[in-house]
Amino acid sequence: MKKEIKIGLLGCGTVGSGVYKILEQNAESIANKSGAKLVVKKVLVKDKNEPLAVDVDKNLLTENFEDVINDDEIEIIIEVIGGVNPAKDFVLRSLESGRSVISANKELIAKHGEEILATADENSVDFYFEASVGGGIPIISPLKESLAGNKITKVMGIVNGTTNYILTKMDQEGAEFDQVLKKAQELGYAEADPTSDIEGYDAAYKLAILASIAFESRVNIEDVYMEGITKITKEDITYAKELGYKIKLLAIGKQNDGVELRVHPTLLPQEHPIAKVDDVFNAIFIEGDAIGEAMFYGPGAGQMPTGSAIVGDVIAAARNINFGAQGRIACTCFTQKEIKDRSEVESSFYIRLEVLDRPGVLGEVTSLLGKQSVSLESVIQHGRSNSTVPLVLVTHEVKEGNLNAALEKIKALDDVKEIASLIRVEDYN
Repeated sequence: MKKEIKIGLLGCGTVGSGVYKILEQNAESIANKSGAKLVVKKVLVKDKNEPLAVDVDKNLLTENFEDVINDDEIEIIIEVIGGVNPAKDFVLRSLESGRSVISANKELIAKHGEEILATADENSVDFYFEASVGGGIPIISPLKESLAGNKITKVMGIVNGTTNYILTKMDQEGAEFDQVLKKAQELGYAEADPTSDIEGYDAAYKLAILASIAFESRVNIEDVYMEGITKITKEDITYAKELGYKIKLLAIGKQNDGVELRVHPTLLPQEHPIAKVDDVFNAIFIEGDAIGEAMFYGPGAGQMPTGSAIVGDVIAAARNINFGAQGRIACTCFTQKEIKDRSEVESSFYIRLEVLDRPGVLGEVTSLLGKQSVSLESVIQHGRSNSTVPLVLVTHEVKEGNLNAALEKIKALDDVKEIASLIRVEDYN
C-alpha cells in the first residue's frame, strides 16, 4: 500500500477549487477510504497572479502543463478546465503517460469519449467521469455497476439546472422567458452567453454520455435531436397547467426497436416525479427490465456538489492504484445500435394554433389531422375575438412524420394564421 498518491489538478476555477477544498478538509476520511494520503502536487492555472476561490500554496501553481506531465511523482490527473481544446490533448497525453484521469468535461466526453476510453484501455489506466452528468448526483457509476444487470429501456431527465430554473420561475411567476433569463444571469445561474444551456447543447452532451452507457452503444452528439426553450411562452405554461402538465426541458433516450435520442421542452403530467423537480435541481429517471423505475435527484452543478463527484472518482482511482487494479473500468459500448429516424419516433404533441374565430375551423383542422392518422386527446378553445384566437390541441401518440405532414396542410388553411407552438408530451403510465 502506498503512503501517498500525488495528484495533478488541471484548472482551479469554480469546480477545481471545490475539488481542492474537499481533498483538504476531508483528508483523513479520504485517506482511510482510498488507502493512501492523497496530496495535490501541482495545480495548473491560467495566471498565477490571479486570485483563486480557495487558499492554495503558491508553490503548487503552474501555468505550464509540461510541469504537470513531467512530474513523475504524479499518478492521478484531474481535468476541470472544460472545453475540447486544450483539454483533449492534456487528457490523452496524461493517459498515454500511464496516469489515471478524472474529468468533469461533458463536451469533451460526448465528442471524443470513444478515443479517450480506448486510450485508457491501451495504457491499462482509469478514466472516470462521474461529474460530467448531473453534478453531484451519482449516475455514471450506478449505470456501469449497480444497474449493470439490467437492460435499460429508458433514461430521461432534467440535466440542466439553468433551464430548469427559468421554466420554474416562468411557471411560478407568470413571467416571460426573457425576463427570467435576465434574472438568472444576475443570480449567476446563467452565463453571460447562455446559448449552451438555453438551446439544449449542454443537455445533449449529457444525454450522449448517458445513452452510450445505458444502451451499451456508442452515441455521437450528431445523433441527438435538440430543441431549446427560447420559444416557450407564458401562454404555453398556462395552457399546460390547465391540461394537468408542467413544461420541463428533458433529455430523453429510449431503446426499443432502435435508439431514439432527443432534448426538447416537454409537457410532463404534474404527478410525474420529474415534474416536481424545480429550480436548479436535476433529476434522472431510469427504467430497466429488472429494477423497474428509479430516480436520481440532487444538485446538478456547483462548486461542492461537482467537486464531490470528482473526489469520489479520485478515491476509486487511488484504490485501483493501491490494489494494482487499474484499467478494470472499460468502455461499455459493446454494440452499434441503429438510431431511429425522427419521422418514425412516436410521441404525443401539444399544438397551439392562432386561428380566425369562425365556425368550422376546428372541423377543418381535425379533418386534416385525421387524414394522417392523428387523433386528439384534448381540445381547448377560449373566448371570442374579432381577430385571432388560440386553439390548443393535445394529440394521442403519433409518428412525428405523420404529424408534420398534417401540419403542412394545416398551415395552408386560410383561417389558420400561425402554428404558434409545438411541444412534445411525455405521459406517465
